[in-house]
Amino acid sequence: MSERFQFVIPGKPEHICTVRLAVGSVAAGCGFDVEEIDDIKTATGEACQLVSCHEMEGYAREYTVECLTDPGRITIKVINTSDELMEKTNKRCIDCPNEGEIGKLLIRSLMDSVEVSCEDDKKTILMTKTKR
Repeated sequence: MSERFQFVIPGKPEHICTVRLAVGSVAAGCGFDVEEIDDIKTATGEACQLVSCHEMEGYAREYTVECLTDPGRITIKVINTSDELMEKTNKRCIDCPNEGEIGKLLIRSLMDSVEVSCEDDKKTILMTKTKR
């Protein structure tokens, strides 16, 4: 039986750790092993950065993370739902508009399927992982 989890996250980078932990817990509930959970958490963190910060001049004010679970399978959708940007004040993030391609490669190496789309300058990343 499918279950759906949804989180609305403030766009500040310090909240990505919270998302990683929440999605890791959801993945554990699907029966993934520790290595798979780490892969899912890493891919989710990169996806959050891509939709909220990377390749952008500011932070998205908020974004949404949706998880759809089936036995042995998780689908994660990270969506920029913000209509405005916040100024980047974190020194580490000032240069991150150029780091998006590395994140996409990492996500593709960790997840079974990945779709990246952009509509009206808002990115969406859809990722799926099936239990080994």
